[in-house]
Amino acid sequence: MKQRDAKFQIGQVVRHRLFPFRGVIFDVDAEYANTEEWWNAIPAEVRPDRDQPFYHLLAENDESEYVAYVSEQNLMSDETGTPVRHSQVETFFDPETIGQYKPKAVVTH
Repeated sequence: MKQRDAKFQIGQVVRHRLFPFRGVIFDVDAEYANTEEWWNAIPAEVRPDRDQPFYHLLAENDESEYVAYVSEQNLMSDETGTPVRHSQVETFFDPETIGQYKPKAVVTH
């Protein structure tokens, strides 16, 4: 498998191409790194390739907030400029510009 560079970055606001949700990226896997159970739960006809970046999102739809794991092929930039309302956004990010959040500084000893 050939590893690809991630198209999107941590802090970027994105939306799903097929389903009505959006979110802010808080982590990126260079290729699929979730469980086989999760993988097999995706219907075969819409199952993405494993050898592409997968993104962890603080996601939201009209009804709820949750964490999503999404393949790169199923994401696109969110150009609405609307802040993500997920309750954990302020834990990880500071607002920066439209469509982008700045990761909070982490202090270590």
